[in-house]
Amino acid sequence: MKMPRFSRKTLCIPYAVFLLFFVIVPMLVIVFYAFTDTANGFSFSNFINFFSDPTKLSTIVYSFVIALITTAVCLLLAYPVAYILSRSKMKKKNVILMLFVTPMWINFVLRINAIRELLKWIGLLGEANYFNTIFGMVYDFLPFMILPLYTTMLKIDNNLYEASADLGGNAFITFTRITLPLSMPGIMSGITMVFLPSMTNYVVSDMLGNSKVTIIGKFIETYFGTDWHMGSMIALILLVVVFVSTLLSGGFKSEDNVRGANI
Repeated sequence: MKMPRFSRKTLCIPYAVFLLFFVIVPMLVIVFYAFTDTANGFSFSNFINFFSDPTKLSTIVYSFVIALITTAVCLLLAYPVAYILSRSKMKKKNVILMLFVTPMWINFVLRINAIRELLKWIGLLGEANYFNTIFGMVYDFLPFMILPLYTTMLKIDNNLYEASADLGGNAFITFTRITLPLSMPGIMSGITMVFLPSMTNYVVSDMLGNSKVTIIGKFIETYFGTDWHMGSMIALILLVVVFVSTLLSGGFKSEDNVRGANI
């Protein structure tokens, strides 16, 4: 009796089954509801209603702006931290890195409640709703920006910095010609990991913005409780926005193209 032979194609079967039932089928369901009416007949009414409603258009613009500001602040805070840790010769730098990661081990709702109490103690809760929302998102997503930047910078060969110094390159030239180009994969990864969730994380906006800051994720959650057809259309439009944003930010480029071999 011959023993069954396993090939690479056989090992792909579990992944293909998972992809079919948990990615493709749900997407087909979303597309079906998005382009049908309450009688399940084909219709563009949901699409037309979305782009003819100023409230929905302003919400997606607000969501985009909040996500953009959150990503920019996270990048400005995370880049120097990741650079210092990656270049530092401290023996305990892993402990410092762990301090940034540790909050991720705590329940998300507990973390947001702690920030809510802090803002309440300061006196900002109920007043600076947009500031509170962005502050909460930066606090929540900052580790997701630090980690890819740190791991990318850690791989940069120190010989490149020595060569730059030998050739007379100052700190600015070394940063712009070596550090920044070679850290681009980490930047792109961090932007993707922060920007995309920031557009839909309505829990932060609800708890810290006192439900006065409505982002596109809240719209989706609300409509899926009453109208699956409009909820599916909003989710589909958000998917297109995310796809275009990732495409423009270079998220689909291969690592060799992003790293920049023309240093």
